[in-house]
Amino acid sequence: MADTNDIQAFIQPYHIPEASDELNASLKTMAEGFAVTDGMIRKIITEFHRSMKQGLAGDDQNELPMIPTFVNRRPTGRETGSFLALDLGGTNLRVCQVTLNGDTTYELVQQKFTITLEAKASRLWDFVAECVGVFLEEHDLKPDPGRRTIPCGFTFSFPIFQTGIASGNLSMWNKGFTVPNSVGRDVVNLTQSAFQRHHVPVEVVAVVNDTVGTLMTSGYSYPDTQMGIIFGTGTNAAYWEDLKNVGKWEGDKGGEMVINLEWGAFDNATTVLPFTMHDNKLNRKSSNHGLQVYEKMISGLFLGEVVRNALLYLVDQRLLFGGRSSEILNKSYTFDTAYMSEIVADSSPDLKTVQTVLESTLDLPPTTLIDRKAVQNVCNMIGTRGVRLSAAAMAAVLLSRPELLTSSVSVGIDGSMYQFYPNFERDLYDVSRVFLGADFVDNRLKLRLAKDGSGVGAAIVAMTVDQERNAKA
Repeated sequence: MADTNDIQAFIQPYHIPEASDELNASLKTMAEGFAVTDGMIRKIITEFHRSMKQGLAGDDQNELPMIPTFVNRRPTGRETGSFLALDLGGTNLRVCQVTLNGDTTYELVQQKFTITLEAKASRLWDFVAECVGVFLEEHDLKPDPGRRTIPCGFTFSFPIFQTGIASGNLSMWNKGFTVPNSVGRDVVNLTQSAFQRHHVPVEVVAVVNDTVGTLMTSGYSYPDTQMGIIFGTGTNAAYWEDLKNVGKWEGDKGGEMVINLEWGAFDNATTVLPFTMHDNKLNRKSSNHGLQVYEKMISGLFLGEVVRNALLYLVDQRLLFGGRSSEILNKSYTFDTAYMSEIVADSSPDLKTVQTVLESTLDLPPTTLIDRKAVQNVCNMIGTRGVRLSAAAMAAVLLSRPELLTSSVSVGIDGSMYQFYPNFERDLYDVSRVFLGADFVDNRLKLRLAKDGSGVGAAIVAMTVDQERNAKA
């Protein structure tokens, strides 16, 4: 791409010489709406810093949440021992045994249990205890000599109000869960009570979210890790902050703590984000209308839907597919973000992969090469916007701690967008170079894949808590 400070750089690549003037005019207008110039990113970074500062000073629903996680000890990579981790998501419960080798490497043994409808509706805590009991039995795991329980970290991916490293009250259920007598109660107590009922010798010593897990997993292998990010179905980040900058923290101000940004909620008022009619349509129809606006522009759950809206807009103008659609394309969330990845990666002269996705997967009538080029262009526009907005947020957080940028910095990242979207990592580096400086990006910044971070990271946090307890004992 040419000069990314010039909006023409975001329009010119999408001109199709053999297409009609009407289609090119519509693509040009669309490209202008999705463009994220360097100037726009500078405004986003300024607004990010303002909102971070307000969120650190006190709780305000219009600002970034900036949640203290109570995690205040960095792993060194030299720790050893085996620890348990639970990772409760919307579909599966993962039970993991993580063995830290003391040389920045670890081994992972894990088992996935599909969460039953009965568990989602009523008996979740007993279901968790039963699964952990099965895992302990199958792997012959028992507490260490002299101990009654095995310490465990818990990655809990539902909204909680955290009150301590091992305590947090459930704010609400989502993802189809309706377990009664749980909202407003401490999820660690509920889990621990079930362990006691089922005679499972495990103690939850830490509860974390998946970004904290990603940060800690990367931190064990690369002790210079300052930040953990999820770029996947959803998006969020956590980073190390100096406690003297956290005005709302009422404890000891010495040292540092991991802060969970919950950055999907950035700029819900869309004062600086490039919000288009296609985003507005998605937002209007979503269950959390007006919330998580930033997340809806960059994460895997939503990007395909923005593309679908944009394509139907062209269809309605009779500029694409001869004005025809299909039953599949007419339904919400049928254009999977994985299709975007396939379409963007297609470099064949006749765009054969694009044709297969459109005609076989989405059941559209036969397409022309101009149709296929237009679809690829729309995917590229929206994908490029996504990665540039992703890089803007990462750069904003790193720039908020400029004293760290003179040394080497690792950023642990997990998620399907980072792993599978074409050139996502390369583009993160390219955009960061403009705002963080070529010297820092080329010589000191390292983006690291922290795969399975949510499980491994919970075990690492459990290890740091356990060590602290033993030191005090």
